Formats: sequence, structure tokens, C-alpha cells
Amino acid sequence: MPPRGRNPSGLILVDKPAGPSSFAIVAEVRRRTGARTGHAGTLDPFATGLLLLLSGTATILASCFVGLDKRYVTDVDLSARTSTGDPEGEVVERMEAPDAEELARRLEGLRGEIELPIPAASAVKIGGERAYRLHRRGVEVEMPVRRSRVDALDVIAYRDGVARLDLRVSSGTYIRAIAEALGGHCVSLRRTEVGPFRVEEADTGRLVAPDEALARIGRTPDGVGEAAR
Repeated sequence: MPPRGRNPSGLILVDKPAGPSSFAIVAEVRRRTGARTGHAGTLDPFATGLLLLLSGTATILASCFVGLDKRYVTDVDLSARTSTGDPEGEVVERMEAPDAEELARRLEGLRGEIELPIPAASAVKIGGERAYRLHRRGVEVEMPVRRSRVDALDVIAYRDGVARLDLRVSSGTYIRAIAEALGGHCVSLRRTEVGPFRVEEADTGRLVAPDEALARIGRTPDGVGEAAR
């Protein structure tokens, strides 16, 4: 790594707004600090909430943070499906939203260890090409199934066919896939926690030292590289 890209080194907690991509947020921080910058998991452009960014020599620690469990709050419209599972897609089906009893039944089947198809508008590669690019061209492909873990899936409110849900899930879980399995699409999505880190802590002007960040996830600097020292 070039010397000028090694510092400042540490973890930056960002509260991402709706609109820009996660990579745009990374690029903005890189321009501001002058340091090499990476991430420990992205959010879709429409989503908001906590991004963990790694700066300088701490970028080598990404694997320590990328697998942390996540917590989200999402609004799911159960009266319509879209082509992408989120508000950016076209409405492909409208239906009568389920009553509260039926919603509870659907939710019950989505707790614990689950397997759901990865959304077509995603960054996974199908035959060497990003799935979202195939989707944009109208190419239909059979999406692979991903196993994930849903530790909590609770209804905060259910009104006018829109369910506000609080979820605790394993890393790599597609919330859009859960919305689609419920019969609707995500209207909004906010990541509130990544492991022990909370969105209320977000401050782009604060750098969490590598050893402090590792300590919060129960890791020690030993064996994870010079960046943590």
C-alpha cells in the first residue's frame, strides 16, 4: 500500500442517506481523507443506515467485520410486488393485503434457518455477469438460493397493507428476499446495527482505532495484522 494511503487508519461509522450507492459513500470518504478506504458490507441505494468503512491500513481487517450479524427496520408493502423487490422497480402485481392473522402465519415460516432465492436485481454473478445487469436487459435466469438465519422478525406496526418490521439476521441476508417471500416489496429499509455497532454512533469525523474496533467484536490485535497495532 502506498505510504500516503496508509493513514488515517481505523473504522468509520457512516449513516448512509437514501440515494447514493455505498461505493459513492466510500469514494467520498476516500477523497476527504486521502487514505485507502473499503467497506464491510454494502446497502442498496434506496436503503439508509449504518455502513462500516475501513480506512488506511485497517482495510486488511475487513474480513473481521464483514460477517457480523445485522439489524434492520423495513416497511413492506403487502399490496404489491415489484420487479426488484424494492421501490425502484416496476409494479408487476397488485393484490389485496393479508389480514394480521395471515401476516403472522407468513412471518412464522421466515424465522430461524431459511433458504430464499437471491433477488434478480443483485450483484451476485450468474455465468460470470452481475445478475442486476442481466435483469436490466430483461434476461430471465434462475437465481441461486441462499441460506441465512433470521433470529428475530417482529411486527412494529401494520397499517393500510404496510408492515413495519424489525429484523435481526445473519450477514448476507437479503431483506428484499424476505419481503418478496411475504408477498410484497420493501418500501424503505434502514440498517440500525452491525454486530455491536449502532447507527446512533455514526460520525464520519470520528475514527475508531483498529484495536478498539476489534475489542468490541471480541477480537484481539494478535494474528490479524500490523494495522491493529
